[in-house]
Amino acid sequence: MATPILHFHPLSSCCQKVLIAAGVLGVALDTRLLNLGDPVERAAFRALWPLDKMPLLVEQGTPVGETSIIIEHLQLHHAAGGALLIPADPAQALAVRFWDRFCDFYVMTPMQALTAALLQPDGQGDAQVTAAARATLLKSYGLLDRQLAGRRWLTGEAFTLADCAAAPALFYAMA
Repeated sequence: MATPILHFHPLSSCCQKVLIAAGVLGVALDTRLLNLGDPVERAAFRALWPLDKMPLLVEQGTPVGETSIIIEHLQLHHAAGGALLIPADPAQALAVRFWDRFCDFYVMTPMQALTAALLQPDGQGDAQVTAAARATLLKSYGLLDRQLAGRRWLTGEAFTLADCAAAPALFYAMA
């Protein structure tokens, strides 16, 4: 079986989420650095994945998009030695998936909005968007602190998909 191809950029927190998971699962990937600033490279990527979002896994010519789905795919088809980021127990898996989505929507998304605002020339950012992102992020920090109280990781003692989502989002996050 051919090594799965991951189209990515190292500064993307979404790509980092998948790279962390691949490492924990013991999955070798053929990584392809994306330069979406190059019109030819961007057109080739769009032809492969019209949604034009990274990361993108390609397995035997079939694209697999969206970070959490990519990670589940890697666990299902490639995990070494029974490594799991999503527990087999349905109730535990549901909790892991909830905190994964929570980190993506309520930490990573506002973090990306604040980062985008920092990249705008002075006075050209949207103050309302920035204020809303900051408020969401601060609220999310409170919920994460409460969830982590007495725990080693977001959903207990094992590192999971939820922690893969939290790590890059929190690394880049600011309030």
